[in-house]
Amino acid sequence: MPAIEVGRICVKLYGREAGRKCVIVDIIDENFVLITGPKQLTGVRRRRANVDHIEPLDKKIEISKGASDQEVLEAITKAGLVEFMQERVKPAPAI
Repeated sequence: MPAIEVGRICVKLYGREAGRKCVIVDIIDENFVLITGPKQLTGVRRRRANVDHIEPLDKKIEISKGASDQEVLEAITKAGLVEFMQERVKPAPAI
């Protein structure tokens, strides 16, 4: 299972959105990915994130590379993961 891939659901570990779930929309390079919540669902806006600041989960949705927030929301709804995405995770303390 590749950990960092388009459609992989992750948890943000750092920043004001720490503990919220997001989806990888695009891979920028080996250090950065483009993520989105989408904002209306989880509160995570579309942004670039360091791969060290996200933790991949075992769930994945089927989206195309660079999918819009609306397409991501439709894929989450189709996969039945709306409730799962809205749950907050308590982030591990930074060391």
